[in-house]
Amino acid sequence: MDVEIIETVELGDRSYVAHDGGLAVVVDPQHDLDRVRRVLDERNLRCALVLETHVHNDYVSGGLELARTTGALYAVTAAEPVAFDRRPVADGDELRAGDLRVRVVATPGHTDTHLAYVVGHGAGETAVFTGGSLLYGSVGRTDLVDPARTEELSRAQFRSARLLADLCEDDARVYPTHGFGSFCSSGSIAGGGSVATIGRERRRNDALTEPDEDAFVRRLVAGLTAYPRYYAHMGARNLAGAGPADLSPPSPVTPDGLAERIIDGEWVVDLRDRTAYAAEHVAGTVGVELGRDFSTYLGWLLPSGVPLTLVGDSARQVADAQRQLVRIGVDRPAGAAVGAPADLAAADRLRSYRTATFAEIPAGATVLDVRRDDERAAGALPDSTHIPLHALEDRMAEVPPGRIWVHCMSGFRASIAASLLDRAGRDVILIDDDFPT
Repeated sequence: MDVEIIETVELGDRSYVAHDGGLAVVVDPQHDLDRVRRVLDERNLRCALVLETHVHNDYVSGGLELARTTGALYAVTAAEPVAFDRRPVADGDELRAGDLRVRVVATPGHTDTHLAYVVGHGAGETAVFTGGSLLYGSVGRTDLVDPARTEELSRAQFRSARLLADLCEDDARVYPTHGFGSFCSSGSIAGGGSVATIGRERRRNDALTEPDEDAFVRRLVAGLTAYPRYYAHMGARNLAGAGPADLSPPSPVTPDGLAERIIDGEWVVDLRDRTAYAAEHVAGTVGVELGRDFSTYLGWLLPSGVPLTLVGDSARQVADAQRQLVRIGVDRPAGAAVGAPADLAAADRLRSYRTATFAEIPAGATVLDVRRDDERAAGALPDSTHIPLHALEDRMAEVPPGRIWVHCMSGFRASIAASLLDRAGRDVILIDDDFPT
């Protein structure tokens, strides 16, 4: 049995294609299915079975569309009220795809109806696809279903992780969906390569090395942090079932059209790196640098229902942003503009602000810290004001008057905050520097 890993580093997730050389089992595919289809085509595989470990909170699933277009069986938990036909599965069910045997294991905790899949091939070769249950070194977070039930689900997560360890031999390979930077993870995620085994997890995983359930639950709950606002919409989207992702180019927007959208209060997002944005940008835009964290933070901040227009240096940059966005349910930007700021607006509509390091902050400066609460608790600059980035738009009136020096841990989030402050007419300086530790 071979397992191909399809990594989505921008969300900290992985999808998988397990196969026997002819038939494939695809686990937790994301909305942009061309990556899965490329693996199937390159290895001359037929998709026979699509498995979902849970109704996902952090991305739109491509499972329904993949099953529809390949004729594969689509296995989804029987306990969720989905709005589409699927093969309902529950604990103890068994499925087959060629020489691969699939055992369904109920593993509640990350969600109530979470499933893991133990896939066997031949006499002893085993892989376990753990979704948001047993991760590398830790487990999936347990506060997404209902914050009031976090302790209850944390206890379920502890027992589910131990159940998986008891079911599998030490050499069984472990393939989680979350745990590579995803906000669906909790605790200290261990590194160490692309694949782990149950034996290795027995030696390092918080849920397996801590014998006391109460102690595990206290530590897990204490480590939970804020998570992106768009998570609230993903469950309903996945229960309804998503159609194909549309990655065709957005409609082009003229400079006049761009100005109209900004005046109308729409979000016009500049994808360029934060240094270029600070040096020159169109007034009224929001700077969200295209990179690993782009979709997470734009999805966190973008008001629901507000049209989104993308601005980039190139059509390729816009296309890359669009791919990230379809994964979190932002299906079609309202348009896109390509070019330098001077090509997109008159000179009197261009703005800039300074960048600086922590060493350049003068005595008595007004400093705004936009890190999360847990980061702030671990250390902060004396006399600085704290408003987490995800709350800044709603709490703009709390920002002190005068010039604002804004920081985070490395400059990325602070650059978004600086653009929001600049859009609001504030005098801002971006601290584009690593937080001193």
